[in-house]
Amino acid sequence: MIEPAHKRSYADACAAAHALDLVGERWALLVMRELMLGPKRFSDLRATLPGISANVLTQRLEGLEAASIVVRRELPPPAAARVYELTEWGYEAEPIFQALGRWAARSPTHDPTLAFSTNSLIMSLRTMFSAAKADSFSARIGLRIGFESFQAVVLNGEMTITPSADAGDDAVLQGDARSIAAVIYGGVPLEALEAAGALKASGDRSILARFFSLFPLPPKASAHGATP
Repeated sequence: MIEPAHKRSYADACAAAHALDLVGERWALLVMRELMLGPKRFSDLRATLPGISANVLTQRLEGLEAASIVVRRELPPPAAARVYELTEWGYEAEPIFQALGRWAARSPTHDPTLAFSTNSLIMSLRTMFSAAKADSFSARIGLRIGFESFQAVVLNGEMTITPSADAGDDAVLQGDARSIAAVIYGGVPLEALEAAGALKASGDRSILARFFSLFPLPPKASAHGATP
């Protein structure tokens, strides 16, 4: 068993404290976020977490592996590469990310203009999706983000987003994660981002407009104390 570097513990029987023993180190949760959509190579993780050093990333991967949250495996030829992926238990953490995301989105100091990875975008869409707003709407939306392709399927008040290059999309949005977030969460007009060359849209634009409306952000928290 690999021993995580610089392992620290709260020495507290509370399960929440133990959770922090497992993933409370700086960057640990973000490493998990970047693996939530599937396995990645070490170099891929560094590229999506530009602020992390190789040494710290190695330490976090070792710690997560020791905690049975992450595993390493070798891809068969012709890839022949080592990748890191979440264990089945590791994938069970997605609701934790969703709860944290909904809670932190209410922060008055949250800055949505900072770096935003592809995984951040996909997981945020899964988190902020409103079944009530979807109502009877059904559609297949293609999302082309860099070299990655996804398909969002909205049906019967539910949404799934999976890696896909399906040609059966009703509409397709192509661009970087930050620009897609700007049009969905920031209310930036699609036409403005198209004119700037940041996004490219094709297919039924009315379907895209309806899709953009399905992800309302929660209201900001008050800076004052709670009313007794």
